[in-house]
Amino acid sequence: MGEREPARRASYEASPNIALVKYWGVRDTALGLPYNSSFSVTLDRLKTRTTVTFEPDRTEDELLLNGEVGAPAATAAVGRFLDRVRAMASLPWRATVRSTNNFQTASGLASSASGFAALAGAAAAASGLDLPPSEISRLARFGSGSACRSTYGGFVRWHAGSLPDGSDCRAEPVLPAEHWPELVDLVALVANAPTKGVRSALAMQTTVETSPQYTRRLEEVPARLEAIEAAIRRRSAEELFPLVIEECDSFRNVCESTEPSLDYLTATSRRILGAVRELNRTSGRPMAGYTHDAGAHVHVFTLEEDLPKLRASLRKVEGISRFLALKPGPGGRLVSGPPTGQRLVARRRGTARALPRRARAARAGPGK
Repeated sequence: MGEREPARRASYEASPNIALVKYWGVRDTALGLPYNSSFSVTLDRLKTRTTVTFEPDRTEDELLLNGEVGAPAATAAVGRFLDRVRAMASLPWRATVRSTNNFQTASGLASSASGFAALAGAAAAASGLDLPPSEISRLARFGSGSACRSTYGGFVRWHAGSLPDGSDCRAEPVLPAEHWPELVDLVALVANAPTKGVRSALAMQTTVETSPQYTRRLEEVPARLEAIEAAIRRRSAEELFPLVIEECDSFRNVCESTEPSLDYLTATSRRILGAVRELNRTSGRPMAGYTHDAGAHVHVFTLEEDLPKLRASLRKVEGISRFLALKPGPGGRLVSGPPTGQRLVARRRGTARALPRRARAARAGPGK
């Protein structure tokens, strides 16, 4: 009998991003192609670290999330994602996936974005694929749409594209994290924030099908995205913050007009939004801009010089457990993995199975 082949292991780390312009709904669920482009900022300090270990004798995939066995649905989603990687690498082995977040999972802090970005990077390296960030980003999209943005640091634009095969759908780093060091995201963490009962990938398609406001939103988003990107390039808080609020309100409007309604906010969340509006009114200028994803926590952007006043105002809101002051952060990185030479060999073997870009691609549904 020959010697047992050693396990293949790699670890990758990624941070969540918060979308200043949201995507909500896909035109092709198999390829994960969104209806509209989006724009985000990758955050510092919050991290997902994922280790993937492919083993020749393992008979099924296993997911451990924050030290606990993953739920069946989550494990199945990870398995489908790994199937795509296995096909690319011509590797039939099953894997153990260990993933840890240093922040709450499934509560509106984009854990699925950092989670699938980290899974994409770790699984690719462990399987022997030597993928550049652009291909890790494309791969991550098949797990969670917003994960394609977490591969990159700083300010990122996800181009929706228009081609049926999705070849023009890609995330692109626009500005580095260092572009606007004075910009702060004060995250107000809501006490006893509920976790999502329905995955965003399913919820957003219900919005597409039932919200009477959805078509109008799609018409408005392109101009707003251009205005937000321009404001960030100019480092203009006075322009940016009202646009961020406008975009968040538009996103929330289509969620709440969905049948059945998607209400991700708690009473505390709504008090935070009201407090930001009042602060801007009494200050006589846009001092802050709020946004949120599909969860109860609220991100409030401001400038470093105005952070004490914003924090003091929000401390009066009942139901906030604590604050996180975050800044634009770095993109994903490989923590450990096979030597590059080994990964290059594996990639050459799997070249014919490179990441699908045409309609003949293997079908697998995306998650949020």
